[in-house]
Amino acid sequence: MRGGRVLVAVASAAVLTGCVTVNQQQAGPGMMHGRGAGVARSACTPTADPGSVAMVMLGDGRMLRRMHGSAAVLRVMPASVPEGSVTLVARNMGLRTHELVVLPLAHGASVGELPQGADGAVDETGSLGEASAPCAEGAGDGLPSGAVGWVTLDLPAGRYEVVCNLPHHYAAGMFDELVVSEVS
Repeated sequence: MRGGRVLVAVASAAVLTGCVTVNQQQAGPGMMHGRGAGVARSACTPTADPGSVAMVMLGDGRMLRRMHGSAAVLRVMPASVPEGSVTLVARNMGLRTHELVVLPLAHGASVGELPQGADGAVDETGSLGEASAPCAEGAGDGLPSGAVGWVTLDLPAGRYEVVCNLPHHYAAGMFDELVVSEVS
């Protein structure tokens, strides 16, 4: 639990740093053998006052299937924020392109229950916003591997479903709940 708080604290502290890209070395074949190729990883963050910040990790791959039992994952951290201005910062840690879409969650509904169309996507009617532009706020063509995007919304108290709505990603497990609590 402490690691999650540290991650949120570091991310929140970095919110005003702007957009840069850095090269990181990744392990080569066999994980521990040889030096990997340099992989661009985005360190983009919102530059405006973000209000409350929730980090959203987007991921996919064989390792996730072993760890989580699903082909893909979307995790919102922290899972609860106070009402008002909320910035969701999406970081694509996976191999495939992803996005983040925020939908109101109906009273009594649970995440992961939305019907999907023939294209493997859920209906975005009523969407409150999306983060799918690399190193920018709002909608775009998707976040490639290593990219960061964000969306800042004025959210009233309630429950929200955060999803990746690219074809078949929802069915693969890319959804999570964000609870926005009332401020006394």
